Amino acid sequence: MGCLVDGPLTNELIGSLASMLREDKSCGGHSSFMGMVRADEEGGRTVRAIEYSAHGPMAEKSAAEISSEIKAQFDDVREVTIVHSTGIVEAGELSLLVLVSAGHRRQAMEACARTVELVKERLPVWKKEIYSDNTHNWRRNEPL
Repeated sequence: MGCLVDGPLTNELIGSLASMLREDKSCGGHSSFMGMVRADEEGGRTVRAIEYSAHGPMAEKSAAEISSEIKAQFDDVREVTIVHSTGIVEAGELSLLVLVSAGHRRQAMEACARTVELVKERLPVWKKEIYSDNTHNWRRNEPL
């Protein structure tokens, strides 16, 4: 599976990815992050949805580079999965999933947090916030 999916992330998709974790019996630690579209207030308007757009080949390459970097930085990490939505995702729906598997929990958790930051910094995905009054605004990803 590629790193981009059309629309919000579904329970079925997340469940199928989670079931793959059991395939590698050497991994005792699995850490995940799920990003959800928030109904933020902006200038008296409420975010109704975000429309995500991406350059597919660039995103796939960037996700692979992030995964390789994480595996090099955390020697116990065995697998890094990054899945990001494209298209319209409503407030309350999931748009980002990061799964990290490692031999032990500490590296899984630390590597997952680092992966999320790298996704925010480097993954070429752009977001247009759509407000309740049907106006919109383009936003930058903001790493911590």
